[in-house]
Amino acid sequence: MTTSPFGALAVIADPRAGDGRVAGEIPAVERALETRGLAYQLQVAHSGADATRLAREALEQGYRYLAAVGDDATVQDVVNGMFVEGRPIRQEPVLAVLPANSGCDLVRSFGLPGDVDASSGHLLGDTTYPFDLMKIQVVGRDGRRLVRYAHNMVEIGLHATAWRRREKIPRALGTARRFAGFWSAYATSRALDLRVGIDGATHELRGWTVLVGNGQFTDGGMRLSPRSFPGDGVLDALVFTGPKSDAYRLLPRMFRHGDHIPDANIRELRAKLQLSLDAARPMPLVADGAYLGSTPAAIQIVPRSILLKL
Repeated sequence: MTTSPFGALAVIADPRAGDGRVAGEIPAVERALETRGLAYQLQVAHSGADATRLAREALEQGYRYLAAVGDDATVQDVVNGMFVEGRPIRQEPVLAVLPANSGCDLVRSFGLPGDVDASSGHLLGDTTYPFDLMKIQVVGRDGRRLVRYAHNMVEIGLHATAWRRREKIPRALGTARRFAGFWSAYATSRALDLRVGIDGATHELRGWTVLVGNGQFTDGGMRLSPRSFPGDGVLDALVFTGPKSDAYRLLPRMFRHGDHIPDANIRELRAKLQLSLDAARPMPLVADGAYLGSTPAAIQIVPRSILLKL
């Protein structure tokens, strides 16, 4: 066995990720690691909180190099285990992502592979990328303030409602869940008066969805924030201000190339420090495929806080 330039590798796998597909990929992950001769420790998380705990413990035990096996929610859980009191537990921690066919969207922004064999090849070598994160403050499920780190994209309003409705639909329905969730959210969502703060400046708008991008892709490959890149020190916000019918009018363009912007009905805003959002009534907030709570919310850029293994 050989040690990477960053020391031994701590691998954290979530078998629930990708609608349970990752469970069947864990043996393939172990074979790939053995084939490449990397020194590693693999642990299986039984919940999101468990993945966060395992990441924290690995860093406290001296590991610097972590690999998250799963989808974007798994990556978010591992990332949150890398911080304590607002700082990384280890200086310049290194994060690798093995999607294991889970549909992880983060890797799409970097053109990284989603299968086990190809993605495990990226564990070798010393190529890394200084990676931005988002620090989110939101009203949690219990009504108290929740602070959470996220890495890819925040969806607020109709898109978040569609995600929540989809997650309540039986997984046996497959891709039909996406469409059922979308049309259910479309039928019940309404445009609201919004107060959007961008680095201290306030914008009074009316809209039904707000997207805040660090990465470009979400929801299984939709390129919702095509101008974003996780490393430029900027949060890209899109406020959908037109008629609600834009939710389906723009879908083909979102799926195809992300060429839904520029558009007269989408207000583009950029924050180098922090974005805040309040609305006439609470709006649901989903980050990286995980429901966090509702507005009012504040999203702060945390520039180049970890290294992403490429």
